[in-house]
Amino acid sequence: MSHATPVSSLLLMSPEDNCMIARTALAQGDIVTIDGVPVTLTQNILIGHKVARRALAVGDKVLRYGALIGSITAPVAIGEHIHTHNLESDYIPTFTLGQDGHHFLDKDAKQ
Repeated sequence: MSHATPVSSLLLMSPEDNCMIARTALAQGDIVTIDGVPVTLTQNILIGHKVARRALAVGDKVLRYGALIGSITAPVAIGEHIHTHNLESDYIPTFTLGQDGHHFLDKDAKQ
C-alpha cells in the first residue's frame, strides 16, 4: 500500500533562494512550513507570488531561481508576501497601474 506524500503549498526554486513561490492561493491565517518550521501567514498571497523564506531587511537582495531579482524596500518577516510594495527591481523600473486602471506609471517618476 502506498501513501501520498503531501505537496507543500510553497515551492523552493533553488537552494540559494531566500523566497519561495506560492503553488496555490494562500489565505491569512494559513499555516505553511518553511524549512521545517510552521509559519502562520499574516496576509493573503496569490498563486505564483513570492513568500519570504527568512526575515529580510531593507537593502537585502532577493534571490529567485538562484538569481538576484531585486532589493527589499521595507522589512519583511518570514512568511510575508514579497511583491512591488516591498521589492524594487535592480534592473528595470517598477511600474504600477495608473488611477485610470489602464496606463502604467513608473513609481519613481515625478508626476
